[in-house]
Amino acid sequence: MAHFDPSSHAGATAPQGVVLTPRLSAMMFMQFFVWGAWNVTLGLVMQTVGMGNMIGNAFSVGPIASIAGSFLIGMAATRYLSPRTLMAVLHLAGGLLLFLLPALLTPQTGDSFVWLLLAYMIIYMPSVGLANTIALKSFGNRGDRFPFVRAFGTLGWIVAGLIIGGAGLSASPRIFQVAAVVSLALGIYSLTLPAVAADAPRDESLIRQILCVEAFSLLKQRSFQLFILCATLISIPLAMYYAYASPYLGAVGVSNVSGTLAIGQMSELFFMFSMPWLYRRFGVKPLLLTGMIAWALRYALFAIADGQGSAWAIYLGVALHGVCYDFFFVAGAIYTGTIATPRGVNAQAQGMLTLFTYGLGMLLGSQIGAWLYASMPAAPNIADWHHMWWYPAIAAAVIALLFQIAFRDDSRMETRR
Repeated sequence: MAHFDPSSHAGATAPQGVVLTPRLSAMMFMQFFVWGAWNVTLGLVMQTVGMGNMIGNAFSVGPIASIAGSFLIGMAATRYLSPRTLMAVLHLAGGLLLFLLPALLTPQTGDSFVWLLLAYMIIYMPSVGLANTIALKSFGNRGDRFPFVRAFGTLGWIVAGLIIGGAGLSASPRIFQVAAVVSLALGIYSLTLPAVAADAPRDESLIRQILCVEAFSLLKQRSFQLFILCATLISIPLAMYYAYASPYLGAVGVSNVSGTLAIGQMSELFFMFSMPWLYRRFGVKPLLLTGMIAWALRYALFAIADGQGSAWAIYLGVALHGVCYDFFFVAGAIYTGTIATPRGVNAQAQGMLTLFTYGLGMLLGSQIGAWLYASMPAAPNIADWHHMWWYPAIAAAVIALLFQIAFRDDSRMETRR
């Protein structure tokens, strides 16, 4: 049997890319629909069923799974299974676990719920990277089509939020059932995706890849070291937004919580397309600094909004998500690639960035957020929420000040060496 070469296959005929684009866009749409259907309002659901004290633990499983799942399953299993086969297995198994979660959403079974959610996220998180791998390998030398396909992932997250909110399910455990149906559908659909080849084993040992040994050498550069530090720190208030924005919106009287939070993803979609141009035009430091300032401003807006006369502050704070996320995390990924690519460790460096941000930073943020939430009364009022949001607002402002004073973009100088 002839060896399948995804690059030559994708570039063999022009129509192939045209046919692939809608197929891969559908994959990406469902991939992020599954996540967005339950993640956005999980905090509100848990507060509604009397499990508010466990929100922090529930949102800690994602960072843990980012480390355990993405590095171990994602890097090891793809050496032996084709990406589409592994994608199908993960989403079929994940869909079954999602169906089991609603029954455990009670104060009596809260611990079991968190453990099962952790098991699900360890299965789900590698599929994010697999979706990217399938798309990029399928396009081959037409990788310029990937941003368009990836945008459908954000669109899937938005549509999930609108459907959940429009159906009145923002505070219902049934969010997991909606996600389960789409996960099973994606598992079956994955078997029809292009049969791209598994990654060829590298000369470097698997343990060295998992530990990102070569990527850690980049921390010898002072600018990159400071960037990683600030990226980790800014991920702490980021975790608080994901965990507590939905119960906060419910407390201030927003009726369609899921649909309102989808405004943030709409903003993210807009800035995502403009980010490469903005990066070339302004460089890394202004973009990263703008993103950090936006985090401080967002939380300050939440700290003054009451859902009545100042409801505008809530909507503006949510709409700032595109600036908060894209200007820091997307620009940061581009900056990391600029530093790492000349040394041939781009994949490892991106994995290391994920480890520090979505892993360590968001894990700390989830636990710190849980501690702040626990310090509030059992039935917090608007004033209690305002007091809580000032902590991440001040923290983000301090991180931005540290970055402005200490960071110097020497990536051009370093990459010439």
